[in-house]
Amino acid sequence: MSNRVPDGHPPAGPGPGDLPSVDRLAEQTGGEIVTGAPSLPLTVGTAGHIDHGKTALVKALTGVDTDRLPEEKARGITIALGFAPLRLPGGRMLSLVDMPGHERLIRVMVSGATGIDLFLLVLAADDGVMPQTLEHIRVLDALGVQRGVVAVTKSDLADPAPAVRAATELLPGAEVVACSARTGAGVAQVAAALERVAAGATSRAATGRPVVLHIDRVFTMQGAGTVVTGTLWQGTVTGGERLRLLPADRQVRVRGVHVHGRHVNQAEAGQRVALNLAGIERQAVTRGHVLLGAGSEAAATYRIEVELALHEPLADRERVQLHHGTRSTAARAVALDETIWQLRAERPLIAADGDRVVLRRISPPGTIGGGVITRAAAGGRDRAVPAAAAAPGAAGGDPRPKAPEPAPLDPAALRLAERLRAAGHEPPTEVELGDDARHLAALRAAGQAVRIGRSMHAHPESIARVRAVVERVAIAEGSITLSRLRDELGTSRKYAQALLEHLDAARVTRRLEDDSRVLRLPARPPER
Repeated sequence: MSNRVPDGHPPAGPGPGDLPSVDRLAEQTGGEIVTGAPSLPLTVGTAGHIDHGKTALVKALTGVDTDRLPEEKARGITIALGFAPLRLPGGRMLSLVDMPGHERLIRVMVSGATGIDLFLLVLAADDGVMPQTLEHIRVLDALGVQRGVVAVTKSDLADPAPAVRAATELLPGAEVVACSARTGAGVAQVAAALERVAAGATSRAATGRPVVLHIDRVFTMQGAGTVVTGTLWQGTVTGGERLRLLPADRQVRVRGVHVHGRHVNQAEAGQRVALNLAGIERQAVTRGHVLLGAGSEAAATYRIEVELALHEPLADRERVQLHHGTRSTAARAVALDETIWQLRAERPLIAADGDRVVLRRISPPGTIGGGVITRAAAGGRDRAVPAAAAAPGAAGGDPRPKAPEPAPLDPAALRLAERLRAAGHEPPTEVELGDDARHLAALRAAGQAVRIGRSMHAHPESIARVRAVVERVAIAEGSITLSRLRDELGTSRKYAQALLEHLDAARVTRRLEDDSRVLRLPARPPER
């Protein structure tokens, strides 16, 4: 069976544990409304190399086949995040996230791992430690996920003892259990080990902080409207409350809350949730957006300071891939001192102090470390600029007269410019901008807005970053496809297509018969 991963990710849709409609949900549960759980909630995430049996073990533990997509069943591999409720022997319920193990899907794995409290690392007895085993352990370490269980699967096919020894050396604090999802041997022991580990874990539900939900899937269902899913990082979300959506900066109302296929009055941090949202259309929400409760300190930012723990050397001003929540972006890493780095992102993060990030090398790809954000709004701090780099116009500067300054923009137009900047490479339409759209003409005249297609508008900085991505890939590989740009940006097909067509119109790229693009003009010199 082929293990090739398709160029794109499948369209998001409902899956186990993410019920789309309150009415349909009540129908399936006999009208039962769940109001609480016997223990504070936790989320456990699988990790491990492709074909080591993660999804088979999840099915043996939960009864749920988390490979729900036709592509996954046809290829025999996990492509998208899967979800299931896991009831432990003592009755405690955990949320479980099943993550892909293919090296090309590490971005999907990180987006699922960012919300977990415990890990279930799967290591095949007949394969032992493999590259993605180590990669996933690095991701877990970067995210501060220290507690978990190692399941040595396929113990009916090979002696599990060597893999058990290797797992004990890699993760000396973890319980290691040999099992077989095919025969069922040891599966109950894996569940018991998870129960012991969960008993010693601290739930985020006890913090009492405002709601933070990083969205990993968006879809629509008849009778439900827009539905988003994610692992609730912080807070308690209740039906009827209003939340703020970033970076779109929209207010939305929660019509209904679902946890593990049931309509609940409220959900707490540490649970997988599906929310029906009112007041916003499906097209205005995408993976990587964040829902925030009143009082949340998270905000859109392009520069963060992070205390990094690195597995490999990182060069000052090296360009890296930065993962935070369910968003990822290229970023420039600037050393401030021995462990503190400023990361200058090419698309905005929705971050707060204390959040964790994962850092990966772009080429060759691999996780190099991660750490804790010490300053989420780090836009004002730079290293000292040498005196020789004085601005033009000082003594000995450029004697040519300066061009006249453009007419100042009013505050409302400036706010719209910031809104476009925060939207990054996901430009809003005039309909989505509402009354603010009346300022677009002034922004275009001032060079602070660019029309994309018929109705979208983006900030010029965002277009420049997209162009840089297109040039980098096209130079390295000869061309770039729509799906490749979509994955590079971590966005939807709609935005990637609009941006590529804009670059076609600007004569930066040329579309070929197979819909791929090549550069039409010489690339700009690389940044020094």
